[in-house]
Amino acid sequence: MASILVADDDADIRDLVAYKLMQSGHQVTVVDDGLSALKAVREQTVDLALLDIRMPGMSGLDVCRELRAAPETERLPVILLTARSQEFDIETGFAAGADDYIIKPFSPRELSSRVQAVLARANR
Repeated sequence: MASILVADDDADIRDLVAYKLMQSGHQVTVVDDGLSALKAVREQTVDLALLDIRMPGMSGLDVCRELRAAPETERLPVILLTARSQEFDIETGFAAGADDYIIKPFSPRELSSRVQAVLARANR
């Protein structure tokens, strides 16, 4: 069972993602903005962060960059969630340090599979 942080300002998506991850046996913490995501990662043990790119205050890209810049979180797996599907947006996400990039809308099954894959790679 992994501890997963879900950061998304859309309550419906946040709730759907949290529900699916809990169904898969994970412990889930939910927040609705980037600053809260950073605070949560610094205050508790998190095995993976799922970050929406567009959030108020601090974007998921900025959170990802901050996580990569700090020695204690530089290896934390990060998956970006976004409606942005242009090649440039995807390249920007990976350049920020993301381990995966999921485009909305996504199926709950796809989400679960990608989370499992990223966690498996992180635990090698």
